[in-house]
Amino acid sequence: MNPPQHFLTPIQPYLSEVESRMRQLDDHHHQELGNALEHLLSSGGKRIRPAVALLTGRMYGGDIQRLVSLSSAIELLHTATLVHDDLIDGSLLRRGIATLNAKWSPAATVLTGDFIFAQAARWAAETESVYLMKQFAMTLATIVNGEINQLFSTHRYSSREDYYARIYAKTASLFELASSAAAHLSEVSAQTVEEMRKFGYDLGMAFQIVDDILDFTGAQETVGKPVASDLRQGLITLPFICYMEKNPEDDEVQAILVGEKANIDKLVNDIRNSGAVNDAFQIARAYIEDASRILSSQPECQERDALKELSEYVVMRHI
Repeated sequence: MNPPQHFLTPIQPYLSEVESRMRQLDDHHHQELGNALEHLLSSGGKRIRPAVALLTGRMYGGDIQRLVSLSSAIELLHTATLVHDDLIDGSLLRRGIATLNAKWSPAATVLTGDFIFAQAARWAAETESVYLMKQFAMTLATIVNGEINQLFSTHRYSSREDYYARIYAKTASLFELASSAAAHLSEVSAQTVEEMRKFGYDLGMAFQIVDDILDFTGAQETVGKPVASDLRQGLITLPFICYMEKNPEDDEVQAILVGEKANIDKLVNDIRNSGAVNDAFQIARAYIEDASRILSSQPECQERDALKELSEYVVMRHI
């Protein structure tokens, strides 16, 4: 069971504003776009990225309306990427709820994702920060480039370096944006912005590693998709890599690496029964320890304490 998310308490009213703002549409949108956006935003997302932005900004006394706009932009950007990811992957469920592409044509799904990207850019522009708009565009480019690299890769990302690059593009880049942009909007020094960028990087890397651990250890009803769904699609993640490094001659490992049919159920069981999951967790824990060290040098306040608790929550989700 996940621990209570007390880290949201200092920003709960502002998170409610983010929820409202993400749903604000002009009068000219098609009704189905509004329905789709509501379906996506009501599907149980954790809102961790907006929480990082709001807590970081409030730690430095940043303007709350600019921070709410930033947080709305980041969560909508994240939502749009999920729409396109689900279509690319052919996923019919996310968090146990039907994806858009399970209901709509590919064309309608792509256009809906594009619409949400536009909404994200709208709220990013509301901050009136050229810096933020540049960082927003660069982050989107990083995410898309990561997806293209994965689609056109001729190998299976079997090294740690490849894996870390992929999860940076997929996940940590958005956490970086949340923390560094919130710091920048709060008008702190360039050094502090860089420190919080590194905090967001560490937090995001740990977040994705734990997600990949849950793909092996979580029950289907908890993670909202079949256990080891990434591996079943040929996507190699850190628990597999940790297992492979200690069992390079394993027949099922070799089958995965060359793209042949493998006994996935046996491999998943072997990975679970080895020390690979714990090895992956220790790497996630090391990222969180680095993130906590960065926070220790930031202003003492309830928002800093909440960020520390949020960081701990990220790694404790697998318990």
